[in-house]
Amino acid sequence: MRERDRELRRRRHRKEKLRKLRKKYVAAQSEEERRAIWTKVQRIAPWLTLEQFLAPVLAQSARSS
Repeated sequence: MRERDRELRRRRHRKEKLRKLRKKYVAAQSEEERRAIWTKVQRIAPWLTLEQFLAPVLAQSARSS
């Protein structure tokens, strides 16, 4: 079960990190800042597309409208 625990820990940490980066991405003022944040996202989760990365934010804004 040790390996499973490590895997779960990595997933939880990645999820939290992506949540923080999403907040920063939405709050970014310039395109340069967004590009830097997107580069970090690509290192953490290379399989994500920009649309997938921003989907939770867009869904939340659609619900609150």
